[in-house]
Amino acid sequence: MKFATWNVNSLTVRLPQVLDWLQANPVEVLVLQETKMTDDKFPAQAFQAAGYHAHWFGQKTYNGVALLSRTPAANVVKNIPGFADDMARVICGTVAGTRVIGAYFPNGQAPGTDKFEYKMEWLKGLRAWVKQELAQHPQLVLMGDYNITFDDDDVWDPQGMRDQIHCTEEERYHLRALIALGLHDSYRMFAQEPKSYSWWDYRDFAFRRNRGLRIDHVLISNALQPLARNCVIDKAPRKNERPSDHAPVVVDLELTAAA
Repeated sequence: MKFATWNVNSLTVRLPQVLDWLQANPVEVLVLQETKMTDDKFPAQAFQAAGYHAHWFGQKTYNGVALLSRTPAANVVKNIPGFADDMARVICGTVAGTRVIGAYFPNGQAPGTDKFEYKMEWLKGLRAWVKQELAQHPQLVLMGDYNITFDDDDVWDPQGMRDQIHCTEEERYHLRALIALGLHDSYRMFAQEPKSYSWWDYRDFAFRRNRGLRIDHVLISNALQPLARNCVIDKAPRKNERPSDHAPVVVDLELTAAA
């Protein structure tokens, strides 16, 4: 059973690409980030026709998340309970016995800014909530656009980007703190090619030159770790005409729909 995450950078623009990708890659669950549309604009019928149940949480122009699943999701939650936020960043539901959290982490702009401070507080709120969720749902997947790299291996120019946004020690501390709850970076569980990234800037032929960052992650709980069979970054959609600047990340777990 495959679980995937993809920051589509506007579902209005990228809907045909998402539908084509789902047809070629019939994953059990796909979480989307940066749908960039209000709830009334969400193309639920198009996904239903493709065989997917959908839950969504939108916002005009910015942010926006969605949870697509082959079987209906239960106990759906939007945003972080107990954390006041007017941004549409999180959607969560239980699919096939597994708690799935899809999240669009704040960018943070730059260290020392108000947006960076918001990111730090958001990360604290997320961690406290995920800890509670893990206590209730041993099988848990936390995936999305984290806007954080784990280490230098996730950065095309680690020296040049040191202490810049996505690469600061403060951000990485919070990423390690999520791991410390009992989560695992599914991508790093398997042998991967060096210089493997999930995001490339549109400028300066960054994708062609492989100047990217790995900021899209799929973290899985202790209970799911032994069930993981593979995790890949699918770079093919980044080669599309008018692509998202992110590529999907897919983890394969040995689960059944009846689990």
